[in-house]
Amino acid sequence: MGKKIKKEAEPPPKDVFDPLTIESKKVATVVLMLNSPEEEILAKACEAIYKFALKGEENKTTLLELGAVEPLTKLLTHEDKIVRRNATMIFGIMASNNDVKKLLRELDVMNSVIAQLAPEEEVVIHEFASLCLANLSAEYTSKVQIFEHGGLEPLIRLLSSPDPDVKKNSIECIYNLVQDFKCRATLPELNAIPPILELFKSEYPIIQLLALKTLGVITNDKESRAMLRDNQGMDHLIKILEAKELNDLHIEALSVIANCLEDMDTMVQIQQTGGLKKLLVFAENSTIPDIQKNAAKAITKAAYEPENRKFFHEQEVEKCLVTLLGSESDGTKIAASQAISVMCENSASKEFFNHQGIPQLVQLLKSDNEEVREAAALALANLTTCNPTNANAAAEADGIDPLVNILSSKRDGAVANAATVLTNMAMQEALRGSIQSHDIMHALIGPLHSANMVVQSKAALTIAATACDAEARTELRNSGGLEPLIELLRSKNDEVRRHASWAVMVCAGDELMAAELCRLGALEILEEINLSVTRKNKFSEVAYNKLLNNHLSLKYSQTGYLSSNNIISDGFYDYGRINPGTKFWPLKDLCLQEPNDLRTILLVNSKSDVSPPPSTEDKSSEVGYGRSISSSSSLRRASKEKASAGFGSPTEEKSEPASGRNTAVSKSATKEKGSRKSKGKKEEEKQKEEEEVTVVLKWAGEGNQDKEWSPPADPDFCAYVYEVTKSILPITDIREQIEALAKYVAEKMGGKIPKDKLQDFSWELHISELKFQLKSNVVPIGQIKKGIFYHRALLFKALADRIGIGCSLVRGEYGRAWNEVKLMNESQKGVIGGLPPPEEYIVDLMFHPGALMKLKSKEADRYRFL
Repeated sequence: MGKKIKKEAEPPPKDVFDPLTIESKKVATVVLMLNSPEEEILAKACEAIYKFALKGEENKTTLLELGAVEPLTKLLTHEDKIVRRNATMIFGIMASNNDVKKLLRELDVMNSVIAQLAPEEEVVIHEFASLCLANLSAEYTSKVQIFEHGGLEPLIRLLSSPDPDVKKNSIECIYNLVQDFKCRATLPELNAIPPILELFKSEYPIIQLLALKTLGVITNDKESRAMLRDNQGMDHLIKILEAKELNDLHIEALSVIANCLEDMDTMVQIQQTGGLKKLLVFAENSTIPDIQKNAAKAITKAAYEPENRKFFHEQEVEKCLVTLLGSESDGTKIAASQAISVMCENSASKEFFNHQGIPQLVQLLKSDNEEVREAAALALANLTTCNPTNANAAAEADGIDPLVNILSSKRDGAVANAATVLTNMAMQEALRGSIQSHDIMHALIGPLHSANMVVQSKAALTIAATACDAEARTELRNSGGLEPLIELLRSKNDEVRRHASWAVMVCAGDELMAAELCRLGALEILEEINLSVTRKNKFSEVAYNKLLNNHLSLKYSQTGYLSSNNIISDGFYDYGRINPGTKFWPLKDLCLQEPNDLRTILLVNSKSDVSPPPSTEDKSSEVGYGRSISSSSSLRRASKEKASAGFGSPTEEKSEPASGRNTAVSKSATKEKGSRKSKGKKEEEKQKEEEEVTVVLKWAGEGNQDKEWSPPADPDFCAYVYEVTKSILPITDIREQIEALAKYVAEKMGGKIPKDKLQDFSWELHISELKFQLKSNVVPIGQIKKGIFYHRALLFKALADRIGIGCSLVRGEYGRAWNEVKLMNESQKGVIGGLPPPEEYIVDLMFHPGALMKLKSKEADRYRFL
């Protein structure tokens, strides 16, 4: 046998690289390996990087700086399952770093990560992919990307995963996503409620807590609440509340129940299962502030239903809420205050809080926490509305001062609530005085300037409630409150405009304020509002009329009518008819103009800057024109101001006196007449009276050269006033008074004018001569000796107002004007009760001076229109 020869091993091919085992101690080297085409190297490199990143945040930053993120994103879609798994694990850890999150958003890897949630992938991949999404979903931009790439549906599916980490990461991500409304609205379509409810059975508290938090967000939507109810969600929540060992979940469970109580069907379900009583038990017995807070919130939601309010009252919930007001937790105080504000819709509860609760709420008004102050003010606002007893209780608890202080708060809700309480208090006169003593008008200036419409509205309403006397209105004017109040009239908000009009209506209660309001443009704004069908309101109309009643010259020019309650005083002038929106020139400007061919302005003025001589003091104090000027007009004006100064709804103008005269003046005049009749008139007295007239004329005519401008004096009109006071005022019969005054006016204006001679009555030339002599378009009424309808009607009204004869002044067409009076029939005199209304007459001042024509007669029509 031959010797065996050993077979030699074949050498490896020349084109194959011999295997090389490398031990790397630098992370940078491993990062470079991420670009290797070998699956084994990629898998090992990813495993090493995962362990490195797991050690801390600094390592994650190092990997980011070394550029590891970009090659890792490519490995998420690698064919090899191990490589893909290891890369996913790295991103689950790395995504907690904010810089990594930012880079991942820029690289647009959301599709790749969501793809790892596919059912066929391993549980480990599900765990770290969901962890990555949970970390990314903490930021809004990533939420949007996850939702838009369809990440919500696979996350909901993973809630049923057997792995607790997958469940925890998925519900955490869903909780973050549902903070966005779009994501929240999609959940009912994806049937998310049942798998979320199943998480309550988990043995891990964190999963149960995240499930409750998620329900607490999604139950803000009606559809989700209905789905929760249909899936017996309330039973699960009640069981959590009943389980003492789950006390760490009670806070969130109560929060979900509070949301569900907004749904009526759910509320009925809870009531039937005894859930409402459990809420009271938690509110009363728990010592944990957050549990107390959420229980109070749940009571608040339930108390919006009248039946539940009744139930809570029967269970004496008021005592529990008052106790919670004393909690050390601000959140509990706020929740209890809000519950009280709802519970006081029940009248019995509102009465209970009168004895307990209001003092505690007043104390909360002094809290350093703005939200606490706002909630306490809201509760007081509801408690004092339409309840004077509670308003008094709040004042007795020293609530006015902190309420006024809150008006300067930065929270609009607190300011609005405080203003409401002050308005409710100001309904009572005694409290109104206390509020005014706290410088309320100055405190309201800030709210009037607020940009919040609710604050503006409440502030204006408070002014309407508190500016009911001259002193308060003066304080408002001096504090600079009229300008912002008038500006609110321009508001586009109906309630703001209405309340501002209401306040202006109240402020226009005296002449000085009315004049200031007109100067600031309130009249023009109100006129513009009232021309709009959609913007006007009852208060704007009444405020406009009230301002006009204190600016009779403008009223007569715009409306062509003055009622018997509109007393013509010195300084009144007839500017002629003007259309709405036309500029109404002040008297001073008109007096300074050169005469022109425009219509003559008629002036009524009996003022003089010179005091009457001492020799005439006794006479003038008894019957002089100085008294006659003020007797009827001042009395009427005082009674009007007293009646109008109040916080109430707009009412129609009071009806004119049936007798045609002011009652107070009539009584005083009758008394004066009786004394004079007994004395009689002797020739010596007549001579003294004539001398007195001469003195008065001299007094009125001389005038004093004041530095300030004053209207032209009218000595003739002064004499008219004196004469009618002496001769016509003592007449006892109103008809005779009217007849005598009509004849007197006609006599002073050119006498009786037959109808057929009216065209020959050359009054135009006479007026032109007066304008030339006075070098002005303004002519005092007393200087006109040839006057027609509108001259005589104005003079009759001016004199009638001085002696207390009630009459109106009406402007017609083509230079016509007339006076209307109301008189009782002769057959009605002396009859008491059941009288028909007085009849209206027109006083003839032209054709048959003194004649009275029934208003609705052909004769009256001819006088007015022919």
